[in-house]
Amino acid sequence: MTYCVGMRMNAGLVFLSDSRTNAGVDHIGTFRKLNVFENPGDRVMVMMTAGNLSISQSIRQMLGDFVGSNGHSIWTAPNMFEAARVMGEAVRSVHDREAAQLKEFGIDFNVAIIFGGQIHGEKCRLFQIYSAGNFLESHDENTYFQIGESKYGKPIIDRVISPQTSLDEAAKCALISMDSTLRSNISVGLPLDLLVYETDSLAVTRFVVVDEKNQYFQMLRSTWGEQLKHVFEGIEAPAWEAMPTRASGPVRMPPPLTVAPVVTAPAPLQTVAQQFNH
Repeated sequence: MTYCVGMRMNAGLVFLSDSRTNAGVDHIGTFRKLNVFENPGDRVMVMMTAGNLSISQSIRQMLGDFVGSNGHSIWTAPNMFEAARVMGEAVRSVHDREAAQLKEFGIDFNVAIIFGGQIHGEKCRLFQIYSAGNFLESHDENTYFQIGESKYGKPIIDRVISPQTSLDEAAKCALISMDSTLRSNISVGLPLDLLVYETDSLAVTRFVVVDEKNQYFQMLRSTWGEQLKHVFEGIEAPAWEAMPTRASGPVRMPPPLTVAPVVTAPAPLQTVAQQFNH
C-alpha cells in the first residue's frame, strides 16, 4: 500500500510520499512513488501514485512523450489543466492496453494519482486523477489531496492547512500526517520523498529523502507524541454526574433459563463522582 499527500497553498505546493509497496513477515518492497517533470524556467510538475505498481510505472513511462487528443504533451501544455487532461488520457491509454489482460488474472485496473505544479504564466495548481482518467482540482475550500492509506493522517491536515499556511508549516503538517500513518499501518514505510515548491520558482529547489536517520523527522515524531500525551492528560475526565442518563439504565440481555438467578438486593446506580466521594 502507500500514502501520499499533496497540498496547495498561496505560497506554493508540498508533496510527500512514502516508498513502501508491500509489507510481509519476510518481504518488504520499496519503490519511489514521486516523480518530477521539470523544464526549469518554464514548468515544474510532480506526479505521485498509489495502486497497482505496474500500472503506475506504465503511466509514468508513457507520459514522457505521450501526446493527447488536444495535440499537447505535458511539456507543451499551455496550462496545468491541459496537462492534467494529457495525464488522464495517458491513464485511459494504459487501461485500453492492459485492463482486459489484467482482468483475466483477477486483477483490477487500480491507480490513483496526485498531479500538481506550475506552468509559467499561471498559478500553482493541484489535481487528483482517478483510474478512469477523470480528475478533480484543488480549490481554497479543499487545499489538499490524499491517496492510499489516507484516514490516519487526515485529521491533522483538516485542522491545520489553509491557503494562508506557510510552506514550512505545511511541510511540518505533512510529516506529522505521515507519522500518524506510519504508526497505525505497517503497509506504509520509510524512506519518504518530500518536495516543497515555492510559487514562481519554476524549478525544484527543496527536496529531501527522509529515512530513519533523519534527525528532524525523529525529533518531530517524539515531540508530537509527547505533546499529544500532554494535551490529553490536561483534559478533564468525564463528569458523569453532569451527563443525562436514561432512567431505565443500559439495555440488558436476560440470561438463559438454564442459568440459575442469584437473588441479591440490587445496588443503586452510582455516578463516578459519588464513587470517588466514598
